[in-house]
Parts: sequence; structure tokens; C-alpha cells
Amino acid sequence: MTNQTKAGLLASLIAMIGFPLLFLSLSLASGEWEYFLFSLFPSFFAGFTGLLFTFQQIRKDKKAE
Repeated sequence: MTNQTKAGLLASLIAMIGFPLLFLSLSLASGEWEYFLFSLFPSFFAGFTGLLFTFQQIRKDKKAE
């Protein structure tokens, strides 16, 4: 796995896990649950799209070896 695919995988995981956790803590602190609820779908779609492209690149790299 190259450095670019590692960075893509990390960015996707941060988008899928890190941002919702950030907004969850913000929602817990403020009591406004809309922050968390409105962050779930965009974070999931951005992270899942990144994961798909990253896994495709990993498969291409494995076939090339």
C-alpha cells in the first residue's frame, strides 16, 4: 500500500468516524442535537465514497504486483 492510499484510507476513516464524534461531543456540550444529526449523512457519504475509491486503488496495486 502506497503512502497515497494510506492517506486516502485515513482521510476516509476520519470523515466517517472522526467528524461524527466531533459533532457528537459538540452536541453533548451544547444540548443541540441538530449538530450531530445533520453531520451523520454527509460524513457517511463522504467517508464511504473515499473508502470505495481507496479499496479500488488497493486492488489495482495488488494486481499490478
